[in-house]
Amino acid sequence: MNIAVLAGGYSPERDVSLASGSLIANALIEEGHKVCLCDLYLGIELGGKNILSLFEDKKKEIYKVKNDVPDLEDLKEKSGNGNALVGKGILEICGAADVVFLALHGSIGENGQLQAMFDNYGIKYTGSGYTGSLLAMNKDISKKLFCFAGIKTPEWLYCKAGECKSDDIVSKIGLPCVVKPCSCGSSVGISIVEDKNELDKALEYASKYEEYIIVEKKITGRELTVGILDDEVLPMIEIIPTEGFYDYTNKYQAGKTLEICPAHISEECREKLAFYSKSAFEALRLKGYARFDYIVDKEGECWCLEANTLPGMTPTSLLPQMAENLGVSYSRLCCKIVETALKA
Repeated sequence: MNIAVLAGGYSPERDVSLASGSLIANALIEEGHKVCLCDLYLGIELGGKNILSLFEDKKKEIYKVKNDVPDLEDLKEKSGNGNALVGKGILEICGAADVVFLALHGSIGENGQLQAMFDNYGIKYTGSGYTGSLLAMNKDISKKLFCFAGIKTPEWLYCKAGECKSDDIVSKIGLPCVVKPCSCGSSVGISIVEDKNELDKALEYASKYEEYIIVEKKITGRELTVGILDDEVLPMIEIIPTEGFYDYTNKYQAGKTLEICPAHISEECREKLAFYSKSAFEALRLKGYARFDYIVDKEGECWCLEANTLPGMTPTSLLPQMAENLGVSYSRLCCKIVETALKA
């Protein structure tokens, strides 16, 4: 097959996406496919080329995630692409592909905009459709749907940057709390606040990435994550950072986090996490695959934090580890994701 792999994009998570995309491209080439790896934002100058000639069976350079979140304003200035989120040639390349593998994280790649555009052009793609992508990406909406489906989620406050009042947060949510952008992933813009004096700094930090903010009650306990692939619940992982919390650096730099797969939890806890994850998958109208993050407190209650509709596929990412525990190799996992898209 000719497969277009979309990565990068104009998103704080573009480095993570590029790392995922390069690995996915190479894995699909190993499985006998021809691949065109494209940066959604930068695009490709076609220059009269035969589009099918851009799909190659040559291995791609592996991209590594840097320590810091990328500077998007610098990217915009250097590229000259302005505010256009879809680069030149992208639509033409994706239209020529048999299927598009979305290796994107955040922004247009995960909030439903790109999915809606592809639906309009009849382009097949991996992952959830525009409805599920939109519902899952917005943490305020997804948490409301969790509650409606009977899935416990930490109490939260949703507010516009600049309008979040410290006194309201302390009185309604309490301390400690977690401050995060409403629609970012990869722990971008997140702060754990223990003291009221830290709140303003945390709110300002989150507002660098998005206009709307979630302030969530901090639940103390074990951090676990649950993957679903083609309606099957994958082996669960417990996440234990060597220091601090599971932030951007700890997620993507090797050796920063201990990940235990399968997690050492009771059968009762495992069944509850599986039930919650399947319920959340259905409530958010998801398709193909997804991952759900939880805190399990000392009483054994499971608190769902958020859904990830395009889980990372980097060397340190969790979904590939879950699949490997079942004996499914990275390249085979990529093919299974493609297969779910083709039969949708």
